[in-house]
Amino acid sequence: MKVLKLIALVLSLIGITDSVYLTVHHYTAEPVPCSIVAGCEQVLTSSYAEISGIPLAAFGAAAYFVAFCLIVLSIYGNRITWKLFGIQATLMALFSCWLIYVQANYIGAFCQFCLLSAFTSFLLFVAFVISLFVRRNPMS
Repeated sequence: MKVLKLIALVLSLIGITDSVYLTVHHYTAEPVPCSIVAGCEQVLTSSYAEISGIPLAAFGAAAYFVAFCLIVLSIYGNRITWKLFGIQATLMALFSCWLIYVQANYIGAFCQFCLLSAFTSFLLFVAFVISLFVRRNPMS
């Protein structure tokens, strides 16, 4: 169980880094280098990229930070925070699925950084689901 929490901790840091990177690029209007898939700028400048002038990446950074904090608290023995993390990870994964749907069906382009964030959210969800089936150790 502790290994899953540490993996989730690392994944949340990857998510924070990715989201902060996109947020900074949004506010500085710097183009994002897209080397794996074409379409980053198309996605990041679409009407779906922000809510009330705030980039979705900023909300993502906040969500990953909340996940990070919940994981840290659960590592230090607060059992309820792992359950709260599970709710957070589920919501993040569902929202990521919706964002991938929007990229595919409305924008018609994909952003590699957005896909990384979606994959990271999905892996956080998977880590939580696996933890539900792992034998509980009183020390975890």
